[in-house]
Amino acid sequence: MDLAVLQDLADQLAHPAVAQNFARDYATLWTQRYQKLAAAVDRQDVAGALDAVISMKIASAMVGGLRLARLAERLEEFIRRGDLEHGHALIAAVKLHGSATVKELQDTYILADE
Repeated sequence: MDLAVLQDLADQLAHPAVAQNFARDYATLWTQRYQKLAAAVDRQDVAGALDAVISMKIASAMVGGLRLARLAERLEEFIRRGDLEHGHALIAAVKLHGSATVKELQDTYILADE
């Protein structure tokens, strides 16, 4: 986690509450976002998997989850090549890093600001 990313967002918007709400929404939506991606990869749904992984990559980068964003970018490369088998191998790592990102976000940013 790079919490400076969220601080920069708050500074740019001149409203810390907007960044706080974005982080809270990210944490709330994590499971749904992950399940959508995993299900699309399981179904071999390239378009659905691509949509889900791009959303995950961008949102993760915006909250400072840079490791998860890079992992999503790797997964995106496999999906774009139609290589969902290798992509499927990354799903467990996405889940692990995503859960860790949400926990750290909650512990160090969301709860810290309440």
